[in-house]
Amino acid sequence: MNAENATQAPAKPSKRLQRYVVCRVAEFPATGRLIVEINGRSIGIFNIRGEFFAMLNRCPHLGGPLCVGQVLNEIQSTGPGNMTLNTGQDLLACPWHNWEFDIRTGQSYWDPKNLHARPFGVEVEAGESVSEQVSAGSVGRIAGPYKAETIEVGVEAEYVVLSLKAQPRASGAGVAAAGAASGEGTPDHPGTAEQQAHACAIPAVVPTSARTQTTINDRAPLTRAPQTEK
Repeated sequence: MNAENATQAPAKPSKRLQRYVVCRVAEFPATGRLIVEINGRSIGIFNIRGEFFAMLNRCPHLGGPLCVGQVLNEIQSTGPGNMTLNTGQDLLACPWHNWEFDIRTGQSYWDPKNLHARPFGVEVEAGESVSEQVSAGSVGRIAGPYKAETIEVGVEAEYVVLSLKAQPRASGAGVAAAGAASGEGTPDHPGTAEQQAHACAIPAVVPTSARTQTTINDRAPLTRAPQTEK
């Protein structure tokens, strides 16, 4: 293979991300337990006295939801009436058959030679460091359980929009141009013969004051009735 072919060779696919941002420490559930799904695998994350642990949510016994079970501590006793909890060892009990596993190592206490739960590493990192890793693509994000509903928006027809804002009046030249554009006649452009005939067929409107004056003039002159002297 020459240098040119080596340059054009396709790049190797990037490795699958192994680290994911889950949430802020302050947003972690008050129950101390959070179950997430990453790449098709259900994983339980636990906050026990400020320390975080993670376990595959599948019991190696019969496949039960291991991370739904109770977190227990071993009871120690030095004699009758003297019992204490061993807080240095936390056990996760499967809800199906109560098989117990060490939440730190996944060790089984029912069949330690053959069964072993799958633990995962969990770390608390500063926000600035996480942001840089996400931007660089070395750390992924877990998609939230909620998705906003989207609505398709489209224009189905055209609409006539009326504006109540006063428009400037057109000048004489503008009126003449508008009349010519609409086919109506103007003093300089009387229009077609058909338009002129149509205009003549429309009776002229006489102002009210003129009609009243004409009616009064057509009447007979008024005469004053004779008055009788007292």
